[in-house]
Amino acid sequence: MRQFTAQNADPAEIVDELLNGKGAVRLTGLFSDAAIKEAREIIHAYSAEADKVAHFQGKAAEEGTFHLQRRVWNLLAKGSVFSDMAAHPVLMNILRKFLGTEFIMGSIAANRIMPGGPGQEPHVDYPYWDMYKQETHPIGLNSSFPMNAQVSILLDPFTMETGATAYMPGSQKELRYPAEADNFYDHCERMLGDPGDVALFYGAAWHCAMPNTSQIDRSAVLINYLPKWVKPLEDMPAALPDGFIDAASDDLKQLLGLNYPYPEVLDTAQAGNTIGRT
Repeated sequence: MRQFTAQNADPAEIVDELLNGKGAVRLTGLFSDAAIKEAREIIHAYSAEADKVAHFQGKAAEEGTFHLQRRVWNLLAKGSVFSDMAAHPVLMNILRKFLGTEFIMGSIAANRIMPGGPGQEPHVDYPYWDMYKQETHPIGLNSSFPMNAQVSILLDPFTMETGATAYMPGSQKELRYPAEADNFYDHCERMLGDPGDVALFYGAAWHCAMPNTSQIDRSAVLINYLPKWVKPLEDMPAALPDGFIDAASDDLKQLLGLNYPYPEVLDTAQAGNTIGRT
């Protein structure tokens, strides 16, 4: 996985790697130790009594180990550090090149895998995550243009032992769900990194969390970004406290989808606010 710093993160070079290369890059130097510490403490506080993850994939649910993975949703309402992470200028510059200048955020959550956590099965991410139901997607859908970017902000060391995310380099070029015949585990690489590093990848690449065989947590902030016209996974504005949006930066309002007016009740729209003319 190619590595870039906050100083040399060239958007064109990174976008080419996401589309035509391995599909993932590592970014360093974006976040301070203090920001990572604050984010980790908030996530641990909210996940200490978290409900078990109901949609854990594969054998983990059958074996009763899914309580070792916990999600924390609606992070924007849980601390300003998460707003700063979501709208970091380096990420914004890259994603404007990748998803269009008016891209939005589909979700921001935390994933905490504790010691003994079993990991996941290989998959692709929203809005591709149910590509195994091909009949529900448009004919000819392909990955030549992206409808997804994934950001994982590492809060703990991502090592082989802690279950650093595995991914299949180049798999983003063929938009489909991974199959057993692909022998994912024989060909995958790992998204290794230190706390504060960022794994930025095209969510069409096959990937999964691996088992945490260490004695420490493996936590990350997970952010899903989308083109402006793709329906977000989370209804983030509806979950935010009063006054949040009024105080939000222009970039954060864009990420919340507030700059894109649709869907709209058009028969009551003001005269002149039309879509196209004939």
